[in-house]
Amino acid sequence: MSTARTVRLLVPSAAALWTSALGLWGLSRQNSVWRDEAATWQVARRSTAEIAQLLGNVDVVHGLYYLLMHGLFELFGPGTTVLRLPSVAAMAVAAACVAALGHRLAGPWAGLGGGVALGLLPAVQFYLQEGRPYALVAAGAGVSTLLLVTLLEGRGRAVHWIAYGGTVALCGLLNWLSLMILPAHLLTLLLSGRSGRRVRTGHDVGEPCVPGRPGGLGKRWAVAAGAAVACVLPLVLFSRSQSAQVSWIPPLTWHMLIGPAVLLAVGGAGAVLDRRSPYRPDGPSAAAVGLPLLVVPQLGLAGLSLVQPLFLDRYVLFSLLGLALLIGAAIGAGVRTVSRRLPRAGRWLLPAVVVVASVALLPQALAKRSPESRVDDVLAAADAVRRLKRPGDAVLFFPSARRDTRLVSPDAFSGLEDIALARTPERSGTLKGVEDGPARIRTAMLTHRRILLVTDTPAVSRPPATERDRMKRSVLRNHFRIVTDTQTRGRRVTLYERRAAPR
Repeated sequence: MSTARTVRLLVPSAAALWTSALGLWGLSRQNSVWRDEAATWQVARRSTAEIAQLLGNVDVVHGLYYLLMHGLFELFGPGTTVLRLPSVAAMAVAAACVAALGHRLAGPWAGLGGGVALGLLPAVQFYLQEGRPYALVAAGAGVSTLLLVTLLEGRGRAVHWIAYGGTVALCGLLNWLSLMILPAHLLTLLLSGRSGRRVRTGHDVGEPCVPGRPGGLGKRWAVAAGAAVACVLPLVLFSRSQSAQVSWIPPLTWHMLIGPAVLLAVGGAGAVLDRRSPYRPDGPSAAAVGLPLLVVPQLGLAGLSLVQPLFLDRYVLFSLLGLALLIGAAIGAGVRTVSRRLPRAGRWLLPAVVVVASVALLPQALAKRSPESRVDDVLAAADAVRRLKRPGDAVLFFPSARRDTRLVSPDAFSGLEDIALARTPERSGTLKGVEDGPARIRTAMLTHRRILLVTDTPAVSRPPATERDRMKRSVLRNHFRIVTDTQTRGRRVTLYERRAAPR
């Protein structure tokens, strides 16, 4: 095996191993699971028929991911490792793609620097260990971008176009907002055509190169992109009927754009350094690939949020692959500059940057791996219930969405009567079940001597939103007294005992 081929294999492999190590470090987060992951956990434990019923009512945007996790839970059983390991593996793939892209477009040091940088980004470290689909979308974005660059370099065939369209469609089925990668790729295609580089127009490597114009690539890209959009469009249209799920997202404000602005500034600096690079292969530059991938999804999500509030960083997590690619290009330019003046010192630049960045980001990395990094901890509340319960006790959830504690840890609630529940989440095709009317719940509460209330801590909770929840709070205040109040990691479990006489 030639040295060049060995380097081409080692660069993405090293990036994948580095990211995998970061993902496996503290994977269980001290055996904690927060509310978003609890949704994945409880849905994955249902049958496929129950999942299909649920998707007709809520969360259809995550349907493919739920089915994937259902299969993994069936094979390996539920647990924090099974819940989060797909995200670790997916982000390792994304890092390998960034490294391969950087190597092709700006040299081996740029590839290795970009692949390592991706795993160090704080947002990536957060979702690297998250039982949700965003890391999988990032992996698909990396694969599709790598396929596009292969095609722009003239090394692709028809199968590459099929794989490209299929990968984009798969990402769209995991999160249809990932379709914003298509205008980013279109901009890369246009920049490549105008850059004066030699862009091959055909499928075969042996065909002639035409400088400065993408030729038939634009038409083929349009066909592949159109096919991907057509596959995802039914999901987009159907999910609009469930838009109430995201009604809690606040409207876009200027201070929400500070973080993206910083990312764009860093990415722009990397793009400037890449344009000065003498490394010029056939095909696009690292800036022509990385900058659109970073900028277009961020701006696109901001634009959509002016129509309907949707601005959450996790929806465009895949755009950080562009940032990592640009950081890698900047590192590659730095290595070349140092090597020209101090030939032996150039090879130590990347290790020095990694050490400095790792030390500087260590507090962030430790924080991301603690239970306190999330809003709450479902398993901590379940442990509190297990300690406090007695046979014959009743349990209430306030609001009803806090029933996720029971759905994730049903053993902790054995022997307790869920006195507000009329139809279980599985039977009703919902995430939290259907509760009885206020009058029935009040009657049931007054027939019990002890009630365990599972709710949020004051820092997390909101005022009662429904008549049913206000009634629960009123009955507990007037007819019961607090025996024990446990608050742990954003969840609160309170044991109430019936008063001798109502207050």
